[in-house]
Amino acid sequence: MSLFEDTYSTIEEPSEGIFRDKGSKFIAYSYPFKDESNLKDILAHLKSIHPKARHYCWAYRLSPDRTVYRVNDDGEPSGTAGRPILNVLLSRDVTNILVVVVRYFGGTLLGVPGLINAYKLSTQEALDAATIVEKTVNDVYSIEFEYIQMNDVMRIIKDENIIVLSQHFDNNCVINIEIRKMQVNKVITKLNNIEGLKTKYISTL
Repeated sequence: MSLFEDTYSTIEEPSEGIFRDKGSKFIAYSYPFKDESNLKDILAHLKSIHPKARHYCWAYRLSPDRTVYRVNDDGEPSGTAGRPILNVLLSRDVTNILVVVVRYFGGTLLGVPGLINAYKLSTQEALDAATIVEKTVNDVYSIEFEYIQMNDVMRIIKDENIIVLSQHFDNNCVINIEIRKMQVNKVITKLNNIEGLKTKYISTL
């Protein structure tokens, strides 16, 4: 992701695809995915509904700049499952996504080219069935100010179409806001022109 690019493509909700070859069945499940800690639960769920499957191979790609990824062949010959799944994610340029392909063995060996093709095509089927959406990269900031400055703060939030995530109003007020990456410098400069107001970066979404 370049310095000035603040959008990325991902999927809106889970989808499925299926591919068959010589009796083997490859069922691909794609999921919107932001947190690696959810992987175990997803795999456990798929193993519970497909207890007789032979392999559960997967790949994921994370973060708006698309730099985080992992692959797993789950017992298939090295490079024949997780990498072909990931290559589809790369070619479609999607991120924050996990694809797990559940394989039922049909009794006939497919060979390395056959496996690569099967994992690739089943993943493509799942993504073809998915709704691809474009999202913006947003930064979350906390802003702290005195109650008497409320009108000035809320005017900036309204003018710049800022998303308010949470707010706490007292003598000292705290609002957590979400700002599109491209707007950050402009919005923070405006807010910092309010005397005594404090801004603090929290995270990137």
